[in-house]
Amino acid sequence: MRPSTIAIDGPAASGKSTIGYHLAHLLDYLYLDTGVLYRAVTWGALQAGIAIADEATVTELAQRLPIEVTPPTQADGRQYSVFVGTQDVTWAIRAPEVDAAVSPVSAYPGVREALTQRMREIAARGRVVMVGRDIGTVVIPNADLKLYVIASAEARAYRRHQELLARGKPIPYEAVLENIRARDAIDSSRAAAPLKPAPDAVLLDTTTLTVEEMFRQVEQLVEG
Repeated sequence: MRPSTIAIDGPAASGKSTIGYHLAHLLDYLYLDTGVLYRAVTWGALQAGIAIADEATVTELAQRLPIEVTPPTQADGRQYSVFVGTQDVTWAIRAPEVDAAVSPVSAYPGVREALTQRMREIAARGRVVMVGRDIGTVVIPNADLKLYVIASAEARAYRRHQELLARGKPIPYEAVLENIRARDAIDSSRAAAPLKPAPDAVLLDTTTLTVEEMFRQVEQLVEG
């Protein structure tokens, strides 16, 4: 029997999102990159003029903000649609100002608690591939299949650098590598749900794997 809930965790640019989207498409499941919920809260705070350092107010916003993630509603390259209320914020939450502020927002325990509950509600529907940093350890520890995807910091920085160049953003590789390492430090040392593999997660090192090799390995796991 195919797993109905699949949890995929790992650091930034490890390949977990690529793998997650591929599996969701293969199985006809909802693909949920849980980072979009934190981005939506960050976007909401910036729109409302709330200081990102104001943990209490940002947490209160996370508790009441009506966020919904659905399959793509437009054929514009998106992998899902993200709504805050009735407003489509799928691309707005990818703005540079959100990029710069999302890490501290995602580290607030109250924000994580509020959004974890929302993620669990989505997971309870089944037929979902959920990608993040604490999915198998905290959000849905009883997931049918758990993957933990890793790669060296250098390999991840190279991938992210290539993505940025393709999007017309010529940021130096060294700056991307520094950002990757800084994000790793924040994610692995935070008090609330630090980044780490679940004891029963399948470890997948993508440092030297091509995309096709990643896909073959995870397809074998899903098909049993």
